[in-house]
Amino acid sequence: MRLTKGTDIALRIAMRLAVEDGTGAAPTTREVAAAMGVPYTHAAKVVSRLTHLGVVEARRGRGGGLALTTAGLTGSLGRLVRELEGTGDVVGCEDDPPCPLRAACRLRGALRQAQEAFFAALDPLSVQDLVGSPTGPVLVGLTSRPED
Repeated sequence: MRLTKGTDIALRIAMRLAVEDGTGAAPTTREVAAAMGVPYTHAAKVVSRLTHLGVVEARRGRGGGLALTTAGLTGSLGRLVRELEGTGDVVGCEDDPPCPLRAACRLRGALRQAQEAFFAALDPLSVQDLVGSPTGPVLVGLTSRPED
């Protein structure tokens, strides 16, 4: 199973925000996008989705920026990935044209079980778990803002 680009970006942004030092100078979406090497437009969409899910708090204006919420830091990674990816079929049984085996296929059920096992393996983890050494120090190195 391969995560969508949006989920990949969302997880990287959450990890980046998890290592903020709490100085109150929250990074902007543009700064996080640059640090993580993703296009700003993609990052903006992802931040909007993460905000809607309660994972990120986005403040506008002077002194604004992004912050990971407590739920975003300690919540289940499996739940977050389920929300971001959706739990639809791994294969397109009902695509156009639909698969001729769909009425009697055992592959669809096996793939659904495999997908759930993938999510279940992530359930006990949190973003906080992902930012320990050696990842955390690398993320901290990405937190420096460009000089004006």
